[in-house]
Amino acid sequence: MKHDEELQNKQIARFALSKTFSDIPPDIVDQLKRHLLDSIGSLLHATNKPSILKLVKQIQTMSEGGRCKAPLVNQTSFDRAAQLFTALIRYPDFMDNYMGKEATCHPSDNLGSLLATSQFRRTSSQDFLTAMAVAYEVECRLVNEIPVMKEGIDHTLFLAYSITVAVARLIGLNELQTAHALGMAGTSISPMVTSRASYTYEWKGFASSLEALNCTGIAFLAAQNLTGPIALFEEPKGFKDVFDMKLDFDWCTESFELLRKCVLKEYNAEVHAQSTIEAVLELRKNNRIDVDQIERIDITTFLTAYHIIGSGAYGDRKKVATKEQADHSLFYLVAVAILDEDVWPEQLEPERIERKDVQDLLQKVHVQTKFPLHKPLLLAGMLDPFTEAYPEEMKTKVEITFKEDEKISAEKNDYHGFHTRPFTWNDTIEKFKRLSNGIIDTDHQARIIDVVKNFDQREVDDLLAVICI
Repeated sequence: MKHDEELQNKQIARFALSKTFSDIPPDIVDQLKRHLLDSIGSLLHATNKPSILKLVKQIQTMSEGGRCKAPLVNQTSFDRAAQLFTALIRYPDFMDNYMGKEATCHPSDNLGSLLATSQFRRTSSQDFLTAMAVAYEVECRLVNEIPVMKEGIDHTLFLAYSITVAVARLIGLNELQTAHALGMAGTSISPMVTSRASYTYEWKGFASSLEALNCTGIAFLAAQNLTGPIALFEEPKGFKDVFDMKLDFDWCTESFELLRKCVLKEYNAEVHAQSTIEAVLELRKNNRIDVDQIERIDITTFLTAYHIIGSGAYGDRKKVATKEQADHSLFYLVAVAILDEDVWPEQLEPERIERKDVQDLLQKVHVQTKFPLHKPLLLAGMLDPFTEAYPEEMKTKVEITFKEDEKISAEKNDYHGFHTRPFTWNDTIEKFKRLSNGIIDTDHQARIIDVVKNFDQREVDDLLAVICI
């Protein structure tokens, strides 16, 4: 057994609690605020969605009272508020991403717990942004170091650790209490990646909210000095034995470098579809396309995209009847982009999904990788230039063949919103306004934008006052 000070839980806790706002480079502070505004756009957009209202009814049944402000329920308990905030941000599936070589995650899944627990005691906006940076970095680092998705465990496993340490900061846990909280969360939450596989159900958009509920509660238990398996990563039957993966990272060297690789979405679709959709829309814009004359559409992509959204290891993606299936089907996304020249929430509504034009066209879409063999993964990745380039690039090729054998094609290495072409403030504001149109008026939008752009000089209460509608 390692010396106590070398245990990964202790190191993660030390990193999380020792960082200050001054440790965050100014460009990353600016990025965090843009990601926060992007997330609030999704939060507001989701407030009237039927799936969200199911959760609201459950919360009203399970948790009457409480002093934590939250949208739609006025006030509730801190853990239930964390659950609701998280679901609102996550449900539209229009949030941020981080991509490692073998796994991915949505760092904005951490924000719901921060918005809730920042109300437990006085929290400055700089405290909030520091906790946000810590959460983002911890989750992204774990994605890099222990990619459990290839073992069938969902990436929200990492969210359990990042939420726990961020909440620990905000409610004032010490290093030992935080390490014990990490042990409790780590041994209790092991979500299966099948929640994202075909056929995909509503739960895809809610799995992270359950982690927010549980991890927030665990951190408050640790505040009462409840102990957990502190040597989670090292002890017998621990993480290494179960997953055959060893976490042996020196957290003393950690900074906030991975945040610069966090990306935003231009289109309301699974992140690995973004460059393909951009290529399709460019073809649509630059060519006169008669949809009735399309014979077939060939998409060449990298292995991760093929498996998750192209009918690879995650199942048949040509069966599309719901929002959850549509935003994870490269076939549907390509077809609806050609027909509607856009992929936004409107393209994921049931009445759009069910129409004959898109259901017929998606059957003409074919998805493959550059290298025809997919196993063994290491060899396939080396021989496939599209896969080898991922995640530093998101290569794609779109070729449309017409009945007269005419062909048009486009290739992309990235997309607008990727870390090579990141959103500006204007891009982020435009997306926020479009998502929140019809939910709040323009004056309200302007107030939220002002609070977030200047958030490091404002109060968390200022933010809560404008988003808890």
